[in-house]
Amino acid sequence: MALRAERKSPATIKSYLTGVAQYLRYCAAQGLPPVLDRRTLAGFVDGLLSEAAQPATAVARQLGVRRFSAWLTEEGELAADPLLGVKSPKLDAPVVEPLTEEQVKALIKACAGKELRDRRDEAIVRLMLETGVRAGEVASLSLADIDIREGQAIVRRGKGGNGRAVPFGAKTALALDRYLRARRVHSLALRSEALWLGDRGKAFSYYGLHKSLRYRAELAGIRGFHPHRLRHTAAHRWLAAGGSEMGLMAVAGWTRPDMLLRYTKPQASARAADEARKLNRGDI
Repeated sequence: MALRAERKSPATIKSYLTGVAQYLRYCAAQGLPPVLDRRTLAGFVDGLLSEAAQPATAVARQLGVRRFSAWLTEEGELAADPLLGVKSPKLDAPVVEPLTEEQVKALIKACAGKELRDRRDEAIVRLMLETGVRAGEVASLSLADIDIREGQAIVRRGKGGNGRAVPFGAKTALALDRYLRARRVHSLALRSEALWLGDRGKAFSYYGLHKSLRYRAELAGIRGFHPHRLRHTAAHRWLAAGGSEMGLMAVAGWTRPDMLLRYTKPQASARAADEARKLNRGDI
């Protein structure tokens, strides 16, 4: 209830609750009292990492426990927060390579077909590749959020609770129009305001989006695919096409320049080389 009151996203709430649940299971497995203290929390995180959990996952689980401890203190259940000042484990910044142009074309081609799910997946892929919207933002779009004539999608609540308008071009608009026409015959078409609908009369969730995109990537022969690579790809393609950094930050929903650097650094040298060739500064 408190997390919803803070307008935390469903994904964030689930992550926090999972962290607390796993912490309690760890205490039970270790024969430890289910209390909040720094030493037990450190052992919990170390156990996660020892079991080959991704470092980012360990950080998220630790954050859930720390947020729970802070809430108990705020509610007067604890006299003082025993985890106040505990730092998250330091993470190595992973290098995420954007998709190549050949992979981009292959991924779109892998969505070819006239079934509703084909139309849906192509529209999703094109929208994410062009705009860099997050998977969760795409999954939560409603019919009212899409304006094909204006070439614009409205992200009502992005990360940090911030909304924004996201422009898209003619090909993405065409893919969305084809999907919306196919959507009309879905059994939920008149009863659901959700933009995306699933197969066989079902709704379409965030996890369904991940599953569908991974399936298309397999068809395209793309290894090591994760939907988040589409966001990295969109950022790289924006700058490579000559788009401004400020414009990219606005469209992608970033409020800090360090996020821009994180997403665009892997291909910075390649973009600089292309720019140097176009400038031809050696032609003296």
